[in-house]
Amino acid sequence: MQTDPVVTSPVSDAAPARASRRLPLAALAASSLLPLSMLVAAPALADCPRGDLDAIFCDEDGDMVADLPADESQWANPDTLIFAYTPVEDPAIYSDIWQPFIDHLEEVTERNVRFFAVQSNSAQVEAMRSGRLHIAGFSTGPTPFAVNLAGAVPFALMGSDDGQFGYTLQLYTHVDSGIDDIEDLKGKRVAHTSPTSNSGNLAPRALFPELGIVPDEDYEVVYSGSHDQSMLGVVARDYDAAPVASEVVERMAARGLYDEEDVKIIFETDAFPTTSYTHAHNLHPDLVEKIKEAFFSFDFVGTALGDEFEGVEKFVPINYQQHWQVIRTIQAANDVRYTRENLE
Repeated sequence: MQTDPVVTSPVSDAAPARASRRLPLAALAASSLLPLSMLVAAPALADCPRGDLDAIFCDEDGDMVADLPADESQWANPDTLIFAYTPVEDPAIYSDIWQPFIDHLEEVTERNVRFFAVQSNSAQVEAMRSGRLHIAGFSTGPTPFAVNLAGAVPFALMGSDDGQFGYTLQLYTHVDSGIDDIEDLKGKRVAHTSPTSNSGNLAPRALFPELGIVPDEDYEVVYSGSHDQSMLGVVARDYDAAPVASEVVERMAARGLYDEEDVKIIFETDAFPTTSYTHAHNLHPDLVEKIKEAFFSFDFVGTALGDEFEGVEKFVPINYQQHWQVIRTIQAANDVRYTRENLE
Protein backbone atom coordinates (compact mmCIF):
# COMPACT_ATOMS: atom_id res chain seq x y z
CA MET A 1 0.00 0.00 0.00
CA GLN A 2 1.53 3.26 -1.16
CA THR A 3 3.97 3.85 1.65
CA ASP A 4 7.34 4.62 0.15
CA PRO A 5 7.16 6.95 -2.86
CA VAL A 6 10.64 7.65 -4.15
CA VAL A 7 10.32 9.05 -7.67
CA THR A 8 10.53 12.83 -7.47
CA SER A 9 11.02 13.97 -11.07
CA PRO A 10 8.78 16.88 -12.12
CA VAL A 11 5.74 16.38 -14.31
CA SER A 12 6.83 15.61 -17.83
CA ASP A 13 6.17 18.21 -20.55
CA ALA A 14 5.64 15.56 -23.16
CA ALA A 15 3.82 12.25 -23.02
CA PRO A 16 6.24 9.28 -23.18
CA ALA A 17 5.76 6.61 -25.79
CA ARG A 18 2.89 4.28 -24.92
CA ALA A 19 3.62 0.69 -23.97
CA SER A 20 1.40 -2.35 -23.52
CA ARG A 21 -1.21 -1.32 -20.97
CA ARG A 22 -2.44 -4.60 -19.49
CA LEU A 23 -0.59 -5.92 -16.47
CA PRO A 24 -1.41 -9.08 -14.55
CA LEU A 25 -0.61 -9.01 -10.84
CA ALA A 26 2.63 -10.99 -11.13
CA ALA A 27 3.94 -8.66 -13.82
CA LEU A 28 3.64 -5.62 -11.59
CA ALA A 29 6.39 -6.70 -9.23
CA ALA A 30 8.72 -7.53 -12.11
CA SER A 31 8.04 -4.45 -14.22
CA SER A 32 11.21 -2.54 -15.07
CA LEU A 33 9.17 0.65 -14.85
CA LEU A 34 8.77 0.24 -11.09
CA PRO A 35 11.87 0.94 -8.97
CA LEU A 36 12.76 -1.74 -6.44
CA SER A 37 12.67 0.91 -3.73
CA MET A 38 8.94 1.26 -4.36
CA LEU A 39 8.44 -2.38 -3.45
CA VAL A 40 9.99 -2.10 0.02
CA ALA A 41 7.73 -1.34 2.96
CA ALA A 42 8.34 2.02 4.59
CA PRO A 43 9.45 2.16 8.22
CA ALA A 44 6.86 2.95 10.86
CA LEU A 45 6.14 6.66 11.13
CA ALA A 46 6.74 8.78 14.19
CA ASP A 47 3.88 9.06 16.65
CA CYS A 48 1.02 11.05 15.15
CA PRO A 49 -2.80 11.10 15.02
CA ARG A 50 -4.05 8.33 12.73
CA GLY A 51 -7.42 6.96 13.90
CA ASP A 52 -7.99 3.57 12.24
CA LEU A 53 -5.13 4.07 9.77
CA ASP A 54 -2.20 1.67 9.75
CA ALA A 55 0.83 2.76 11.79
CA ILE A 56 2.74 3.78 8.64
CA PHE A 57 0.27 6.62 7.98
CA CYS A 58 -0.68 9.88 9.71
CA ASP A 59 -3.93 11.84 9.77
CA GLU A 60 -3.08 15.24 11.21
CA ASP A 61 -6.13 16.97 9.72
CA GLY A 62 -8.63 14.35 10.96
CA ASP A 63 -10.24 13.65 7.58
CA MET A 64 -9.83 9.86 8.09
CA VAL A 65 -7.46 9.38 5.12
CA ALA A 66 -3.68 9.24 5.07
CA ASP A 67 -1.84 12.55 4.84
CA LEU A 68 0.66 13.35 2.14
CA PRO A 69 4.11 12.60 3.61
CA ALA A 70 5.73 15.70 5.12
CA ASP A 71 9.06 14.69 3.55
CA GLU A 72 8.91 15.71 -0.13
CA SER A 73 11.49 13.05 -0.99
CA GLN A 74 8.73 10.51 -0.29
CA TRP A 75 6.35 11.98 -2.89
CA ALA A 76 5.83 9.61 -5.84
CA ASN A 77 5.85 11.07 -9.36
CA PRO A 78 6.11 8.06 -11.72
CA ASP A 79 6.33 8.32 -15.49
CA THR A 80 3.99 5.33 -15.81
CA LEU A 81 0.75 5.22 -13.82
CA ILE A 82 -0.81 1.89 -12.88
CA PHE A 83 -4.62 1.90 -12.83
CA ALA A 84 -6.86 -0.90 -11.53
CA TYR A 85 -10.60 -1.44 -11.48
CA THR A 86 -12.27 -3.57 -8.82
CA PRO A 87 -12.13 -7.38 -9.28
CA VAL A 88 -14.67 -8.58 -11.86
CA GLU A 89 -15.60 -11.88 -13.44
CA ASP A 90 -13.82 -11.13 -16.74
CA PRO A 91 -11.00 -8.57 -16.31
CA ALA A 92 -10.13 -8.70 -20.03
CA ILE A 93 -13.51 -7.26 -20.97
CA TYR A 94 -13.11 -4.40 -18.52
CA SER A 95 -9.63 -3.62 -19.79
CA ASP A 96 -11.23 -2.83 -23.16
CA ILE A 97 -14.17 -0.99 -21.59
CA TRP A 98 -11.81 1.27 -19.62
CA GLN A 99 -9.57 2.04 -22.62
CA PRO A 100 -11.28 5.32 -23.61
CA PHE A 101 -10.79 6.64 -20.08
CA ILE A 102 -7.19 5.40 -19.95
CA ASP A 103 -6.48 7.26 -23.21
CA HIS A 104 -7.98 10.41 -21.67
CA LEU A 105 -5.98 9.93 -18.46
CA GLU A 106 -2.78 9.61 -20.49
CA GLU A 107 -3.54 12.79 -22.40
CA VAL A 108 -4.29 14.90 -19.33
CA THR A 109 -1.48 13.60 -17.11
CA GLU A 110 1.05 13.26 -19.94
CA ARG A 111 2.01 9.84 -18.61
CA ASN A 112 1.76 6.26 -19.77
CA VAL A 113 -1.10 4.45 -18.04
CA ARG A 114 -1.28 0.68 -17.62
CA PHE A 115 -4.37 -1.30 -16.69
CA PHE A 116 -3.86 -3.72 -13.79
CA ALA A 117 -6.30 -6.68 -13.93
CA VAL A 118 -6.79 -7.55 -10.26
CA GLN A 119 -7.97 -10.97 -9.13
CA SER A 120 -9.00 -10.15 -5.57
CA ASN A 121 -9.63 -7.27 -3.20
CA SER A 122 -6.65 -8.24 -1.05
CA ALA A 123 -4.30 -8.26 -4.07
CA GLN A 124 -5.53 -4.82 -5.08
CA VAL A 125 -5.04 -3.38 -1.59
CA GLU A 126 -1.58 -4.95 -1.25
CA ALA A 127 -0.54 -3.52 -4.64
CA MET A 128 -1.33 0.03 -3.52
CA ARG A 129 0.24 -0.47 -0.11
CA SER A 130 3.52 -1.61 -1.69
CA GLY A 131 3.67 1.29 -4.14
CA ARG A 132 2.82 -0.74 -7.25
CA LEU A 133 -0.63 0.78 -7.81
CA HIS A 134 -1.29 4.51 -8.15
CA ILE A 135 -4.97 4.90 -9.09
CA ALA A 136 -7.71 2.40 -8.33
CA GLY A 137 -11.43 1.79 -8.19
CA PHE A 138 -12.17 -0.09 -4.96
CA SER A 139 -15.50 -1.80 -4.32
CA THR A 140 -17.73 -0.27 -1.66
CA GLY A 141 -16.97 -2.68 1.18
CA PRO A 142 -13.21 -2.99 0.61
CA THR A 143 -12.79 0.82 0.33
CA PRO A 144 -12.25 1.30 4.11
CA PHE A 145 -9.62 -1.45 4.00
CA ALA A 146 -7.88 0.34 1.13
CA VAL A 147 -8.03 3.64 3.01
CA ASN A 148 -6.72 2.25 6.29
CA LEU A 149 -4.24 -0.36 5.06
CA ALA A 150 -3.08 1.07 1.73
CA GLY A 151 -3.33 4.84 2.17
CA ALA A 152 -5.90 5.12 -0.61
CA VAL A 153 -7.58 8.53 -0.88
CA PRO A 154 -11.11 8.34 -2.37
CA PHE A 155 -12.01 11.39 -4.46
CA ALA A 156 -14.65 10.34 -7.02
CA LEU A 157 -17.63 8.11 -7.79
CA MET A 158 -19.49 7.49 -11.01
CA GLY A 159 -22.69 9.51 -11.09
CA SER A 160 -25.25 11.37 -13.15
CA ASP A 161 -25.20 14.95 -14.39
CA ASP A 162 -27.27 16.03 -11.38
CA GLY A 163 -24.67 14.57 -9.00
CA GLN A 164 -26.70 11.52 -7.99
CA PHE A 165 -24.95 8.20 -7.41
CA GLY A 166 -25.36 4.93 -5.61
CA TYR A 167 -26.51 1.33 -5.78
CA THR A 168 -28.75 -0.88 -3.67
CA LEU A 169 -28.57 -4.27 -2.02
CA GLN A 170 -31.08 -6.45 -3.84
CA LEU A 171 -32.07 -9.84 -2.48
CA TYR A 172 -32.81 -12.22 -5.37
CA THR A 173 -34.36 -15.65 -5.55
CA HIS A 174 -35.49 -17.86 -8.42
CA VAL A 175 -38.98 -17.02 -9.63
CA ASP A 176 -40.09 -20.59 -8.87
CA SER A 177 -38.32 -20.92 -5.49
CA GLY A 178 -41.45 -20.47 -3.39
CA ILE A 179 -39.64 -17.73 -1.46
CA ASP A 180 -41.74 -14.56 -1.35
CA ASP A 181 -40.29 -12.53 1.52
CA ILE A 182 -37.18 -12.40 3.64
CA GLU A 183 -38.57 -14.58 6.44
CA ASP A 184 -38.93 -17.43 3.92
CA LEU A 185 -35.13 -17.71 3.93
CA LYS A 186 -35.20 -19.73 7.16
CA GLY A 187 -33.57 -23.10 6.59
CA LYS A 188 -32.37 -22.10 3.11
CA ARG A 189 -28.97 -21.94 1.42
CA VAL A 190 -28.08 -18.31 0.64
CA ALA A 191 -25.07 -17.10 -1.33
CA HIS A 192 -23.07 -14.22 0.12
CA THR A 193 -20.28 -12.94 -2.11
CA SER A 194 -17.17 -12.46 0.09
CA PRO A 195 -16.49 -11.50 3.71
CA THR A 196 -15.54 -7.87 2.94
CA SER A 197 -18.32 -7.17 0.43
CA ASN A 198 -20.80 -4.53 1.59
CA SER A 199 -24.01 -5.50 -0.20
CA GLY A 200 -22.92 -9.12 -0.63
CA ASN A 201 -22.21 -9.82 3.05
CA LEU A 202 -21.77 -7.04 5.62
CA ALA A 203 -25.00 -5.15 4.94
CA PRO A 204 -27.14 -8.33 5.08
CA ARG A 205 -25.50 -9.29 8.38
CA ALA A 206 -26.19 -5.82 9.81
CA LEU A 207 -29.67 -5.27 8.37
CA PHE A 208 -31.39 -8.67 8.09
CA PRO A 209 -31.63 -9.34 11.86
CA GLU A 210 -33.88 -6.26 12.16
CA LEU A 211 -36.14 -7.93 9.60
CA GLY A 212 -36.34 -11.17 11.56
CA ILE A 213 -33.68 -13.25 9.84
CA VAL A 214 -30.11 -13.86 11.08
CA PRO A 215 -27.46 -15.06 8.60
CA ASP A 216 -25.61 -18.22 9.70
CA GLU A 217 -28.35 -18.92 12.25
CA ASP A 218 -31.60 -18.85 10.29
CA TYR A 219 -30.03 -19.74 6.94
CA GLU A 220 -26.79 -21.30 5.72
CA VAL A 221 -24.31 -18.80 4.29
CA VAL A 222 -22.28 -19.99 1.29
CA TYR A 223 -19.61 -17.66 -0.12
CA SER A 224 -19.81 -17.59 -3.91
CA GLY A 225 -16.77 -15.38 -4.52
CA SER A 226 -18.50 -12.62 -6.49
CA HIS A 227 -21.83 -10.95 -7.24
CA ASP A 228 -21.75 -12.51 -10.69
CA GLN A 229 -21.42 -16.02 -9.28
CA SER A 230 -24.13 -15.40 -6.69
CA MET A 231 -26.58 -14.29 -9.36
CA LEU A 232 -25.77 -17.10 -11.77
CA GLY A 233 -26.09 -19.55 -8.88
CA VAL A 234 -29.61 -18.28 -8.14
CA VAL A 235 -30.54 -18.63 -11.80
CA ALA A 236 -29.18 -22.20 -11.84
CA ARG A 237 -30.91 -22.86 -8.49
CA ASP A 238 -27.60 -23.77 -6.85
CA TYR A 239 -28.55 -21.23 -4.17
CA ASP A 240 -31.99 -20.46 -2.81
CA ALA A 241 -31.29 -16.73 -2.72
CA ALA A 242 -28.49 -14.15 -2.83
CA PRO A 243 -27.96 -10.54 -1.73
CA VAL A 244 -26.16 -8.70 -4.54
CA ALA A 245 -25.28 -5.20 -5.74
CA SER A 246 -27.89 -3.77 -8.08
CA GLU A 247 -25.33 -2.19 -10.40
CA VAL A 248 -23.60 -5.52 -11.01
CA VAL A 249 -26.71 -7.54 -11.84
CA GLU A 250 -28.04 -4.73 -14.04
CA ARG A 251 -24.86 -4.89 -16.13
CA MET A 252 -25.10 -8.69 -16.25
CA ALA A 253 -28.66 -8.46 -17.55
CA ALA A 254 -27.64 -5.89 -20.15
CA ARG A 255 -25.00 -8.32 -21.45
CA GLY A 256 -27.52 -11.14 -21.57
CA LEU A 257 -25.79 -13.22 -18.88
CA TYR A 258 -29.12 -14.20 -17.33
CA ASP A 259 -32.83 -13.92 -18.10
CA GLU A 260 -34.52 -11.38 -15.83
CA GLU A 261 -37.71 -13.43 -16.04
CA ASP A 262 -35.98 -16.26 -14.13
CA VAL A 263 -35.53 -14.26 -10.92
CA LYS A 264 -37.36 -11.91 -8.58
CA ILE A 265 -36.40 -9.38 -5.90
CA ILE A 266 -37.81 -9.93 -2.42
CA PHE A 267 -35.97 -7.11 -0.61
CA GLU A 268 -34.07 -3.92 -1.52
CA THR A 269 -32.28 -1.26 0.55
CA ASP A 270 -31.80 2.45 0.11
CA ALA A 271 -28.77 3.46 -1.96
CA PHE A 272 -25.14 2.93 -0.91
CA PRO A 273 -22.11 4.65 -2.48
CA THR A 274 -20.63 2.85 -5.47
CA THR A 275 -17.02 1.98 -6.32
CA SER A 276 -14.65 4.64 -4.98
CA TYR A 277 -11.97 6.01 -7.28
CA THR A 278 -8.82 6.69 -5.31
CA HIS A 279 -5.24 7.82 -5.63
CA ALA A 280 -2.31 6.72 -3.51
CA HIS A 281 -1.76 9.13 -0.62
CA ASN A 282 1.88 9.80 -1.50
CA LEU A 283 1.51 10.96 -5.10
CA HIS A 284 2.98 14.37 -5.91
CA PRO A 285 0.28 17.04 -5.39
CA ASP A 286 0.71 18.35 -8.94
CA LEU A 287 0.14 14.87 -10.31
CA VAL A 288 -2.93 14.38 -8.09
CA GLU A 289 -4.44 17.57 -9.53
CA LYS A 290 -3.87 16.25 -13.06
CA ILE A 291 -5.44 12.91 -12.15
CA LYS A 292 -8.51 14.64 -10.71
CA GLU A 293 -8.71 16.86 -13.78
CA ALA A 294 -8.75 13.76 -15.98
CA PHE A 295 -11.55 12.14 -13.98
CA PHE A 296 -13.76 15.19 -13.73
CA SER A 297 -13.33 16.21 -17.38
CA PHE A 298 -14.06 12.75 -18.83
CA ASP A 299 -17.27 12.51 -20.87
CA PHE A 300 -18.89 9.07 -20.67
CA VAL A 301 -21.31 9.67 -23.54
CA GLY A 302 -20.57 7.60 -26.62
CA THR A 303 -17.80 5.55 -24.98
CA ALA A 304 -17.64 1.86 -24.08
CA LEU A 305 -17.48 2.93 -20.45
CA GLY A 306 -20.68 4.94 -20.80
CA ASP A 307 -22.39 2.01 -22.52
CA GLU A 308 -21.36 -0.39 -19.75
CA PHE A 309 -22.39 1.86 -16.85
CA GLU A 310 -25.87 2.85 -17.94
CA GLY A 311 -27.16 6.09 -16.46
CA VAL A 312 -23.66 7.35 -15.62
CA GLU A 313 -22.56 10.59 -17.25
CA LYS A 314 -19.57 11.73 -15.22
CA PHE A 315 -17.37 11.26 -12.18
CA VAL A 316 -18.74 12.99 -9.09
CA PRO A 317 -16.44 14.49 -6.40
CA ILE A 318 -16.76 12.83 -2.98
CA ASN A 319 -14.86 12.47 0.27
CA TYR A 320 -14.39 9.35 2.34
CA GLN A 321 -15.29 10.78 5.73
CA GLN A 322 -18.78 11.83 4.63
CA HIS A 323 -19.80 9.41 1.90
CA TRP A 324 -18.57 6.19 3.52
CA GLN A 325 -20.12 6.86 6.92
CA VAL A 326 -23.03 4.43 6.32
CA ILE A 327 -20.58 1.75 5.19
CA ARG A 328 -18.37 2.20 8.24
CA THR A 329 -21.51 1.97 10.41
CA ILE A 330 -22.47 -1.34 8.78
CA GLN A 331 -18.95 -2.65 9.20
CA ALA A 332 -18.85 -1.58 12.84
CA ALA A 333 -22.11 -3.49 13.40
CA ASN A 334 -20.26 -6.53 12.06
CA ASP A 335 -17.27 -5.87 14.33
CA VAL A 336 -15.04 -5.40 11.29
CA ARG A 337 -11.41 -4.55 12.00
CA TYR A 338 -9.31 -3.11 9.21
CA THR A 339 -6.52 -5.68 9.18
CA ARG A 340 -4.92 -7.74 6.43
CA GLU A 341 -6.30 -10.90 8.01
CA ASN A 342 -9.89 -9.60 7.88
CA LEU A 343 -9.44 -8.41 4.31
CA GLU A 344 -8.45 -11.89 3.20
